[in-house]
Amino acid sequence: MAKSNPLQWLNVMLSEPFYLFHSFLFFSYLVVRQWATEFLSPQLSSHLLHREIQAILALFTLATVKLIKAETWEAFIADTFLYAKGFLIMVALVLDYHLAYWYLLGLSVVSILTRQPAFSGLGNSTRLTPLQLEVLLTEGNTSRFWLVEFRTLWSSKCIRTSRILADLSITYSNNSLSFGMVDLGLFPNAAEKFGISLVTHGQLPTYILFDKAIEIARYPEVDFESKASASTITKGLLARHFELDRRLIEYVSGN
Repeated sequence: MAKSNPLQWLNVMLSEPFYLFHSFLFFSYLVVRQWATEFLSPQLSSHLLHREIQAILALFTLATVKLIKAETWEAFIADTFLYAKGFLIMVALVLDYHLAYWYLLGLSVVSILTRQPAFSGLGNSTRLTPLQLEVLLTEGNTSRFWLVEFRTLWSSKCIRTSRILADLSITYSNNSLSFGMVDLGLFPNAAEKFGISLVTHGQLPTYILFDKAIEIARYPEVDFESKASASTITKGLLARHFELDRRLIEYVSGN
């Protein structure tokens, strides 16, 4: 995963409702736990402490594995929050099933009303409208090739992969190859023009490589139903699929 500024993440945690409300619910357990201690029997207190230690160790283990395997910080945080919510409800169930019910309700409401923010950086990529993309492709005054990501911010998969294009653009962008991003959530009518379905599972995000105004490759491909939707999108996968290393070598060799 790419390095991230801790102060930047702290600012995001405090300013984004998704992180703020989830953190409030997680830390509220400490207050409830402290308040309930004086009412618990020694046996129940010992049992609860044992379960809490198990939950913390399990969460730490799963988070460590995800930290190693996750392609982006957004994917790591999404998975870690999911595990934390599950363990919170299980531990609360040991304390009192009414408490577990309220945590389940509260976490469900927060998950429905808030969305995890996507990566806001662009790297060397450009945020485009469909009209701007069409002008860039047809007029041909910029790069010959454009690798464009079509996404929506209501798709959790798009959020998990939101920094991949920016990272690729830093490595591979040059005078021959540029990178762009189109938010189909803002321009849903443009989806059909590019052969993308907003309702079919597995089609978001879609990456299309254009040679001027001609599409020469895309991921996932049109016949994606069998396996593409189950594939995890990574920088390596996209680099191989669109042959970005070869294109970069050819560009360097030509200069």
